[in-house]
Amino acid sequence: MIAYGLKPAQQFIGIAALREMWTVADEGGFDGCWVFDHFAALGPDPAGDVFEAWTLLAAMAQATRRVRLGCIVTGNTYRHPGVLAKMAVTVDHLSGGRLDVGIGAGAGQEHAMLGIPYGPPGERLDRLTEACQVLKLLWTEPAATFKGEHYELDAALANPKPLQRPYPPIWMGGSGERRSLRIIAEHADVWINANPPGEDPAELQRLSQVLDRHCADLGRDPATLRRAVQLRMAADADETLRAVERLVQAGFTEVILMATGANPAQAAEAAAGLLPRLRTLG
Repeated sequence: MIAYGLKPAQQFIGIAALREMWTVADEGGFDGCWVFDHFAALGPDPAGDVFEAWTLLAAMAQATRRVRLGCIVTGNTYRHPGVLAKMAVTVDHLSGGRLDVGIGAGAGQEHAMLGIPYGPPGERLDRLTEACQVLKLLWTEPAATFKGEHYELDAALANPKPLQRPYPPIWMGGSGERRSLRIIAEHADVWINANPPGEDPAELQRLSQVLDRHCADLGRDPATLRRAVQLRMAADADETLRAVERLVQAGFTEVILMATGANPAQAAEAAAGLLPRLRTLG
């Protein structure tokens, strides 16, 4: 069965409009509702208003009843994984166990403007690997000890534990064939290809096959790793339907529709109206 999520744009918009779109996702039958993780607006006007991801997720947990919640994807470089582990548990409890934890190696202009250390790609991937280990230890161990190159825990306490056991599903973004996809094969429950957002199903299918090979090398059944993609909605509903159908045929089981443009609330309503037709796919 294909799961459908809605990703309202949290930039150039007010909180009241965001609440309306969360309600559309919750009451309109979507399986998930998502945010992104940037501190400056995306696109040609980075000075525009943009809201922070995890504080929004806490609000979404209280404003919704049934839809799952998550971030595509949390930049690992912005927060120590010990802090992220505590934030995620809080949202998991606030939502009654509806959280999905999205994480990636980190990217964006925020590093330069805020003085956040960035590092070369290899270092960021090393940090991401260690962060996944730290998160899992803090979510499962009574007292967690870890000594890595970038993060250390010394009998660290992290209570309460998540409502979801052993921990909330981990969605990981990335497309680097040698390292990123191998880290995903080792640590993720869901691979989300978020950039570019789903415009080339053939290339995404090829990357998915690379992921299969990494799973095989690690002794993991590739079927246990779900495949997700986000997609910009076209102006024409039939065009969006055809695009999603191509992704479903390519093996993706989680499709996130992006509510963007001049009127994202209208785009969210259009996505909800298209959902019954989307449910017939796959």
